[in-house]
Amino acid sequence: MATQQIPVVVLAGFLGSGKTTLLNHLLRAGDGTRIGAIVNDFGSIEIDAMTVAGQVDSMVSLGNGCLCCAVDTSELDAYLERLARPSARIDVIVIEASGLAEPQELIRMVLASDNDRIVYGGLIEVVDAAEFEDTRARHPELDRHVGIADLVVLNKADRIGDAARQQLIDTLGGLAPGRPVICTAYGRIDPEMFFDRGAGDDRDADVRQLSFEDLLREASAGGAPGQGIEGGGEHDHQDCGGCCGQGHAGHFHAAYQSVEFTSGEPMDPRRLMEFLDSRPAGLYRIKGFVHFDIPENRQKFVLHAVGNFLRFYPEPWAKGEERCTQLVMIGSGVDGPALRKELEDCRQAPGAQGDENSMWGVLRYVASREE
Repeated sequence: MATQQIPVVVLAGFLGSGKTTLLNHLLRAGDGTRIGAIVNDFGSIEIDAMTVAGQVDSMVSLGNGCLCCAVDTSELDAYLERLARPSARIDVIVIEASGLAEPQELIRMVLASDNDRIVYGGLIEVVDAAEFEDTRARHPELDRHVGIADLVVLNKADRIGDAARQQLIDTLGGLAPGRPVICTAYGRIDPEMFFDRGAGDDRDADVRQLSFEDLLREASAGGAPGQGIEGGGEHDHQDCGGCCGQGHAGHFHAAYQSVEFTSGEPMDPRRLMEFLDSRPAGLYRIKGFVHFDIPENRQKFVLHAVGNFLRFYPEPWAKGEERCTQLVMIGSGVDGPALRKELEDCRQAPGAQGDENSMWGVLRYVASREE
């Protein structure tokens, strides 16, 4: 049986964009999920119960099943090893990069790791909607950072008008073609975009968004350190335009969906790879496993895709396990019925049987120890 891998998400963005706010939100909202947080700029983070801010080479329990450590970039691999060890029971690792860090270097280090217990979980680039043009002028490399992101979070989107927001979304879409751009206020984005929730989460499968109860729970925390409000203080409903009273349709975070696909019939490898190689704009994550009816290769292929990153992980079917394909697709502005129809068209024709040559496209994305 293949080793259960822990996704490693890189959270980047220039100073003041709201990375720490978003991380704090994930720590609060990821019910039942044990998060390992690696902070590359420890002096600026404000997390509840953290009393050693500014220290280096430290690991701190956050009291909710999560751990946080402060590292220099050169120490990253060692801390990935510590957080990924089975005894830590971590479900996801989030690396919050320094506001002036080079995210591509962090990505390279994650991908180059020979630790078979981790898998790259994507680059999340946080952009300050209100300060975008000024930040871009000071840091021209912002365009490049957005361009390599797997997901762009347009934070503080409540602070600009509708026309300016749409223009900025179009600009970011041009910098990162095909990548989802998610608008949010106060870093409130559904953790499902980044990682699987714990077993206690029983939300509907088709549309994923924070509930009104979630928002009330956050507001009830009341101004504690690390509350996650840019500029400090409590969530001011007037300042945010009354977002907590708009109903779900008015929330920025209501714009993404989770679409499920199941097939008892085997998938055609060539057709499936055509779908995956040209997956539609806005589709951020694909996870699950695939059944191919190939006489020379009857393994189950676990599929993990985030942004442009795609990998298959072959493993044996468990004894008595039903041979089927089960996939979950998560994205922004995706057409669920159209995605399901495309995948239905990827099924193997009745009576047909694939051959080993048809698997070449799949095998290109099988992880190797040399990566």
